[in-house]
Amino acid sequence: MNKGAAFVTGSTGGLGRACALALSQDWDGVALGYRSSAAKAADIAAELAPGCEGWPVHCDLTDAASVAAALAGATERFGQIGTMVFASGVAIGQPYVSKIDEAQWREVLETELIGLTRIVAATLPIFRAAGGGNFVILVTVANYAYPPGDALSSVPKAAMEALGRAVAKEEGRFGIRANMVAPGIIDSGLGAAFLQDMHTPQIWESQRKRIALQRFGQGAEIAEAVAFLASERASYITGQTLIVDGGFSL
Repeated sequence: MNKGAAFVTGSTGGLGRACALALSQDWDGVALGYRSSAAKAADIAAELAPGCEGWPVHCDLTDAASVAAALAGATERFGQIGTMVFASGVAIGQPYVSKIDEAQWREVLETELIGLTRIVAATLPIFRAAGGGNFVILVTVANYAYPPGDALSSVPKAAMEALGRAVAKEEGRFGIRANMVAPGIIDSGLGAAFLQDMHTPQIWESQRKRIALQRFGQGAEIAEAVAFLASERASYITGQTLIVDGGFSL
């Protein structure tokens, strides 16, 4: 087991839940950050691996005070936070740039990019005091193989990647790492909803054929990459983006 606990923002989403389950194999505890789904976070806590304590904690990324309180509470509960996994995201469609209005940009930027800055600001002092820690930030393969209609997701996540690299470069001297995981087309959470409700089966079939492995990914496959980067097995990896897309971006 790694020392201390993991903290997962967006734990009640499809990928957040998968990350929490994977991390529970390696960590003594997992703080399950949620904004409104307390009951869902409690259900996930009950699903974690035996011997791992799950602790639902309210964490509203649009409120710096809520973020700070959540991190302080998790630190008090577990004694030490060893990894911060940022798996939060806004439920959005896939509008073309010409159809995106300012309010939509602001909503995604506020929750995802500015939300990440709040998480970083609240977590860095905790990691420094502990002599180390790491961030794992979920981004998107769209920044490497752009599908039309994905700007509302990919533009903020490009900035999130840049922030992750900045943290890695500046905080490495304190034993702090930061890495990103870029999922491809995943049949989990928002991705599963897209596959069900958005576009025609023919379009998704053409997308599937673009993937070297000829299939869509599963949430657990993203979570395994996250768990690896969060662990001591990745102790000499920082500032990197691991693309987990089955070869979609090749």
